[in-house]
Amino acid sequence: MATPKSSFRIAPSSSSQFLPWTPFKFPSKPSKILCSRNPNPPSPPAPINLISILRVIPDWADAIQESRLKQKRQLYKYEDWVEHRSSLRHLRHLLSSLSSRVVLSLVPPVIAFTTVAVVVASYNTAVFWDLLPEFFPILRASSLPYQLTAPALALLLVFRTEASYSRFEEGRKAWTKVISGTNDFARQVIVSVETESVLKTALLQYILAFPIALKCHLIHGSDIGGDLKNLLEDNDLDLVLSSNHRPRCIIQFISQSLKLLNLESSTLTTLESKVTCFHEGIGVCEQITSIPIPVSYTRLTSRFLVLWHLTLPIILWDDCHWIVVPATFISAASLFCIEEVGVLIEEPFPMLALDELCKLVYDNVQETLKSEQKIRKLLNTKIKDAVSSRKLAANGHPASGGGQSIWPNNSSNSINN
Repeated sequence: MATPKSSFRIAPSSSSQFLPWTPFKFPSKPSKILCSRNPNPPSPPAPINLISILRVIPDWADAIQESRLKQKRQLYKYEDWVEHRSSLRHLRHLLSSLSSRVVLSLVPPVIAFTTVAVVVASYNTAVFWDLLPEFFPILRASSLPYQLTAPALALLLVFRTEASYSRFEEGRKAWTKVISGTNDFARQVIVSVETESVLKTALLQYILAFPIALKCHLIHGSDIGGDLKNLLEDNDLDLVLSSNHRPRCIIQFISQSLKLLNLESSTLTTLESKVTCFHEGIGVCEQITSIPIPVSYTRLTSRFLVLWHLTLPIILWDDCHWIVVPATFISAASLFCIEEVGVLIEEPFPMLALDELCKLVYDNVQETLKSEQKIRKLLNTKIKDAVSSRKLAANGHPASGGGQSIWPNNSSNSINN
């Protein structure tokens, strides 16, 4: 096995700690561009036609939504929670509507259905003022079908959003298990493997690399090479990058390292149980990513909303006349927004602060390594003091504290009582 990098290793001395290194970050992978030629020649411009013109706004909205999904999420701190529950949050959310990716993604359908309402209202007005031949009828209908189907549409949207949130919650719980399992795995390795060796250092590197590899495996467009280049040795990283399934390749590194450590069977069994936890995390996350909510359910919700808003101006004309235009706008913006939120959280992992969680795991392991020797020294000092106290008591000399631990603010009751 290759020698780990100097930026992440355990010192050969008795004190187990990471050497100082650059701050934990995920640098972008540099592009390799040759000066003699352009690796990405510009594609010829697409011909302009009616379809390309109509797709300008939807493509713009989709591009904004995809770019916002790639932004890194932050873990909430106390200040964030204070702002989150502030009484001014409603005004703040209203003023930031134009920068919301959910609102921007609604621009195409809302504009389309509002335009339909304008066309219907203009047509009915033209017929009413005899601007069209008499055989053109006014587009109107009874509102009774809408009254009967409105509860069905409401339940359909509620169930759709609830199913999406269940997937989001399942993905969050899966990553909670992965992060807690990584922390516990690293802690047990630090405690169980007493010898400071290259193999122990490499094992800790592989454990910390697993959540990063899983994150890159789940989120499209992640740069796993840039994320792991400061953590893994070059030969290990090349093998991981050449693998078809990077998280399972990391698990193979962990399993082989455990075998080479020659641990006791009980210790080895305990550590291998953590590897099983990693496999379970991969399985749950891949199922969430690969298996969406039944597509027929999503299509049914979309078709129901489209038909509802296409006929809404006709249903409301007798009661609202030109008010059908703002009424259709408000209805489309509200109902399609609920449906859009359900679609957005259906794929939970871009919505989670996975980069921050991976950084948190690294910081926790570093803190454990730094405090391990300090805690061990303190405990050894307590043991020596206790032995000295017993020897003094055996020789007839009073020992301070009497060997009893006293609860704070309760000197009359000891632990032994």
